[in-house]
Amino acid sequence: MGTISKGILGGFSGKVGTVVGGNWKGIDYMRSKSSFKNRNPSEAQLAQQLKFGMCIRFVQSMSGLLELTFNSYAVKKTGVNSAMSYTLKNAVTGTYPVFSIDYASVLVSRGDLPNVLAPAITMGAGSQLVYSWTDNSGVGIAKASDKALAAAFCPELNQAIYITSGADRNELTETLNLVAFSGKTVETYLGFISEDGRNVASSIYTGSVVVS
Repeated sequence: MGTISKGILGGFSGKVGTVVGGNWKGIDYMRSKSSFKNRNPSEAQLAQQLKFGMCIRFVQSMSGLLELTFNSYAVKKTGVNSAMSYTLKNAVTGTYPVFSIDYASVLVSRGDLPNVLAPAITMGAGSQLVYSWTDNSGVGIAKASDKALAAAFCPELNQAIYITSGADRNELTETLNLVAFSGKTVETYLGFISEDGRNVASSIYTGSVVVS
């Protein structure tokens, strides 16, 4: 794909002969139209396709969160694509043709803001997942007003429930309503974001739990 710095006659989109033009994130580009498809992909290609499909389904389940929490790593790409790259590189286990996601290695937020200390989860009444932690306001750039990012992913349903502006760091607890996942196993995470949204903490995996 060739990138056009100023466009050709203002740029174009669609196909012109054997050339395809378009615009991605404000950048005009053109590329040659594919002349053929590989009808006999190698095992390595098939493996990559399987891993890619598995990871894209995962990140799409919480795209609204990842677009916000991976934004600082999204250079000329979306936050979701940045999270996708991280997951594909760091959280896939297994060998072809059986792959899985190592949920303990997943990040649902990524950044330099200090996360809290001693995060933990308990299953409360009415399918309420309760997060708790120790306040560490004042460590580095951590502030009492930083907001909790809580997420729970259900592998069986390939769905996620999350909040992007929860309790303050100094409130020591947050609750996530998981009634939609009653009876299912969920993978849980806790992160934080500054009040102005500029700084994000890398999430902590808080474990797996069956929603009661």
